[in-house]
Amino acid sequence: MTQHWQQQLLKYDMVRSSRSPFHRARQSALAARPTAKSAIAITDPNRVKAHEDTKEKEEEAHAENHPSSTVAPIAPAPRQTTTYRSENSWISLDMGGILLKNIPRTSALFTFNFLQSLFLNHNQLSSIPPEIASLRQLELLDISGNGLLSIPPELGMLTNLKELYLFDNLLQTLPPELGTLHQLDTIGIEGNPLEAYLKNLVQNGNTKALITHLRDSCPAPAPPPERMWRILQSEAERKAQEADPTAETLSVLCYNILCERAATESMYGYTPSWALAWDYRKELILTEVMNYDADILCLQEVDVAQYEDYFLTHLSAQDYEGVYSPKTKAHTMEESQRRAVDGCAIFYKSSKYQLVETHVVDFRRVAMQRADFKKTDDMFNRVLQRDDIGVVALLESKETGTRFIISNTHVFWDPKFCDVKLVQTALLMEEVEKFAARFARYPPRLPSTQEDGTTSRPPPTYSDGSKIPTVMCGDFNSGFESGIFEFMVNGTLPPDHEDFRGHKYGNYTSEGLRHRIGMKNAYGTADELPLTNYTSNFRGSIDHIFYSHNNLTVTSLLGEVDKGYLSKVVGFPNAHFPSDHICILAQFRVKPPKDAPSHPPPTFPSSNSRS
Repeated sequence: MTQHWQQQLLKYDMVRSSRSPFHRARQSALAARPTAKSAIAITDPNRVKAHEDTKEKEEEAHAENHPSSTVAPIAPAPRQTTTYRSENSWISLDMGGILLKNIPRTSALFTFNFLQSLFLNHNQLSSIPPEIASLRQLELLDISGNGLLSIPPELGMLTNLKELYLFDNLLQTLPPELGTLHQLDTIGIEGNPLEAYLKNLVQNGNTKALITHLRDSCPAPAPPPERMWRILQSEAERKAQEADPTAETLSVLCYNILCERAATESMYGYTPSWALAWDYRKELILTEVMNYDADILCLQEVDVAQYEDYFLTHLSAQDYEGVYSPKTKAHTMEESQRRAVDGCAIFYKSSKYQLVETHVVDFRRVAMQRADFKKTDDMFNRVLQRDDIGVVALLESKETGTRFIISNTHVFWDPKFCDVKLVQTALLMEEVEKFAARFARYPPRLPSTQEDGTTSRPPPTYSDGSKIPTVMCGDFNSGFESGIFEFMVNGTLPPDHEDFRGHKYGNYTSEGLRHRIGMKNAYGTADELPLTNYTSNFRGSIDHIFYSHNNLTVTSLLGEVDKGYLSKVVGFPNAHFPSDHICILAQFRVKPPKDAPSHPPPTFPSSNSRS
């Protein structure tokens, strides 16, 4: 008998002894009664503090440096991922042993989404309503001793469950949807006429073996409806744009594709192994970005090997050329290790744009070059420990000569380091302003000769860098309420902003942040884009497309994922979404320069015609 099965039988006996009405509630009340103590324990406060410090260091040492999410990673054991804090004074509900025969689907019980423990054991229930899936914070559910013939597949949505007791029912099989319960420590199955192979998985292995089998054998859910486009132009504006031969547009896609190294079972235990495999995911990613056919693709978490061997090869056949850089640690590694390092890639349509310059913004190197940072301990202890980067491409339209600045970045992921994220974004913004100022001084190229012998309209000129259309994409690992978002769209941030968390960063925390490029977010607010990152323990919008609103206007946006579909899946990646992020895409119209003529410029014969 395995140790896991021994523990199962012990818990089986414990649950069987809980037949009386409200047994758990009464036991909890007895345990909570104050007891007289004959002596007062005296402890060494220094020893306690040392223990707490050691525990904190151990927790930090075991944290995985995952780049994709703003929440702590899911460690195999112990799994301390639920940061939910109930506003209620009670988080446990005991309805056991009260001869309950039915729970209506409209029961108020399913509004108690703060519950962490629910006891429905030893009643007379013939079914469990699927609405139980709304109790997402549950960590313990006991439905033993009810004579249930089946349990709803919706139980698989309760991904915080660690204990699921099904003892003494009439279950012959289990829904494969339970395979998403990746944090489950114990599934109590004794006392059921369960299929032998399922029981053997627990008896000879453990709960994880059963969950893994159910997960990998579960059929894929029905595919979601296509994401709809949100058209922001009126019909008259759209027709006027189509009729204007001088109208210029730009479409930009932003996508964190979840690199192969980070897609581990310990991080995404709810994802079937076949759907987590890179060979499966890479084809979905490539198909998706190619179908949208955007002018610019900004991809994060692209590792060196996949950029060189896969994406560059396939996208170059679709008229794309690429600009890429891995994170800075790749420069100190052997070739075999370097190829697994992820970075940021910008692809652009080579038939439409010419690459003028490319720049890699190494946040560590740029920070070290700042004189006001040199005496800042926080810079050395926090910023310089990270190897995140940004990539900037300066492009020029081959047809019109219009210039574009495209930036792509992936800032640090850890929510405890919002100050580092803010510093990295500010450093990137400063570098983009420098590149823009220099780009604006470049002389315009000569007008090109058309097939009919006329010359094209003169290309635009730029009095300063803020006049150049600029798009900054990335996984900023920060939501709409963050200091990063406030800084980008407002152009300023006070030096005492809470996201600095009291750390000192030279002029940033003595004078504040400022930039001169008027930026907006393509998707506006969180109401317009509820999520770009969706996992079992986090959902939110942390990927953004910022644009210079003085010379670009948004005409349409790729809409959100269908809410009905999301209500039935616990998180991404899955069979239909190959990353824990979704791609976002914005289409822009380039505003003509304010000093440009309101009518098309006259055409002149070329020198060949005159001769």
